[in-house]
Amino acid sequence: MPTVSMTVNGKQVSGDVESRTLLAQFIRETLDLTGTHIGCDTSQCGACVVHVNGDSVKSCTMLALEADGADVTTIEGLAQDGDDLHPMQEAFRENHGLQCGFCTPGMVMSAIDLVKTNPNPSEHEIREWLEGNICRCTGYHNIVKSIAAGAAAMRGEKAAAE
Repeated sequence: MPTVSMTVNGKQVSGDVESRTLLAQFIRETLDLTGTHIGCDTSQCGACVVHVNGDSVKSCTMLALEADGADVTTIEGLAQDGDDLHPMQEAFRENHGLQCGFCTPGMVMSAIDLVKTNPNPSEHEIREWLEGNICRCTGYHNIVKSIAAGAAAMRGEKAAAE
């Protein structure tokens, strides 16, 4: 079996994988980082989104071998010092941007990538960006509100009250 090596959440990791092992499987089963969720196995739901070399990727459609040598960040790697939440995570908590929470890691990871490319997204831009992320229980209103608040926090601003 081939060996894959990468940096995950700032730590160098490696493991033997079958060539068909998905990045999501490697993260969850080999590294025991279960915050990356697998919701559909068809790249439809976005619950498995992680950052690979700074860009959001659906890890259920990427082979672990494709991430060899990459820098991968999962939802567990967002906290600044291990205790504080990332501003986007905090915004989801403060604005009730989750209900069951299953989609939340993928939503947060996608939202951070959006804000990286568009620091001040409109509601329409947020909703458009989230087309590849499915939430089955919130209706998206508070997710969009959370992302706007998280974007403001990442810019160092306080979110506007509704």
